[in-house]
Amino acid sequence: MVFGSYITAMVMEVPRLPRTGETLTGHHFRQTHGGKGGNMAVQAARLGAEVIFAGVIGRDASGDAFLAALADEGIAAHAVRRSDTAPTGTGFIVVDESGRNMIVIDPAANLEFTPANDFERLRPLFAGCGAALAQCEIPLATALEGLATAKAAGARTILNPAPACDLTAFDLSAIDYLTPNETEARVCLGLDPAAPVTEEQLAAGLLELGVGAVIFTRGERGALLIARDRRVEQAAFPVEVCDTVGAGDSFNASFATAIAEGCDEIQALRFACAAASLSTTRRDTLASYHLRSEVDAL
Repeated sequence: MVFGSYITAMVMEVPRLPRTGETLTGHHFRQTHGGKGGNMAVQAARLGAEVIFAGVIGRDASGDAFLAALADEGIAAHAVRRSDTAPTGTGFIVVDESGRNMIVIDPAANLEFTPANDFERLRPLFAGCGAALAQCEIPLATALEGLATAKAAGARTILNPAPACDLTAFDLSAIDYLTPNETEARVCLGLDPAAPVTEEQLAAGLLELGVGAVIFTRGERGALLIARDRRVEQAAFPVEVCDTVGAGDSFNASFATAIAEGCDEIQALRFACAAASLSTTRRDTLASYHLRSEVDAL
């Protein structure tokens, strides 16, 4: 089960990322599907997982398009609610020639996805859930309560803390795996995003909040899992990078899929790094997500 956001993505390519106050001429504008929740659900489905997406969208053309995309991917949509008061979320993305990106989002209807509004209807869906995956483009209370409910039902739980927020005031013991990059990890601990802190120190602070394990996503350097009693490192796979947008979502969905299938952490990290590496070889998000056969081959 993916608790998450759906955001219509407006994408434009630029020669380089703009500086503050600068206007650049871009090209290849397109509108596509986005949002970390929607991305993760599609990647998991393409890897063979049976996926339920839970979230809130608007009663608009963008929401219609998302429901059609879920149907095309074989993803269960009966946990999706349509808002009568807010539009579907929207994001603006610029991507430079080396694949780096800048993103701004308006969550819109995603912010109406709350325990009070939605959990009575969702509670029966947790039975038999192997893994639950949430992100922070929905209200944090929703993500945390959803993962706690899933864990109580026997699922393995994963929180991707993006966009990052300070988590130091929360009990995170319902989270089996927290998956930040280094900058996000600092923000989660209430630190300056550029603070000179090692991964080991960051992990120690996050483990103190109750997390079972921290997985640092490191881009071209792969991933690093740190828990109280173990450390597992996995290199990225060498590929020709075209676009890094959505690679982190691919990693999280792939790791969740492998864990739900019963893989151990070493296998799951390797599988996730393979899927995420492949996703950087194509542009955009959903278009970049590969099938199970392609990930297994790599």
